[in-house]
Amino acid sequence: MTDEELDARVARAVDNFMQGYGCCQSVVAAFADIYGLDEVMAKRIAAGFGGGVGRLRMMCGAVSGIVMLVGLDCGQTEGSDREGKSACYKVVQELLAESEAENGSLICAEILGLKGLEKAKSSYVASPRTAEYYKSRPCVAKVESAARIFANYLKKK
Repeated sequence: MTDEELDARVARAVDNFMQGYGCCQSVVAAFADIYGLDEVMAKRIAAGFGGGVGRLRMMCGAVSGIVMLVGLDCGQTEGSDREGKSACYKVVQELLAESEAENGSLICAEILGLKGLEKAKSSYVASPRTAEYYKSRPCVAKVESAARIFANYLKKK
């Protein structure tokens, strides 16, 4: 895959987010076809990871997207394959360390600057996607970062 093709996938992830898809959906859907997964199914599988997993503000959805894509790329398929499992975990840890270094955290609440009670009061109701939403949230940059980290991983393979 060329650099231009991978850059186009990063742009697609950003576009997905700007269309209203969650962070995880946006990242996973941009690369899913590489692994034989259609875009609709990719968005369904990734849907619950938005808002830091079900809007609980835990691990960032864009970061969850990296984890899902690594599983599609190199996840082991035999339960007894400890070496394969370990190899997958190694890639996950490397890419998540890169994301944390670049973004300051892997945790949605921390990325959003939420504190104690704000995190606890988080509702399951998705925020409306308005111009103000996009201005006040760093999410689109985190989607771009996650997609770029995964694209760079593919380039180095």
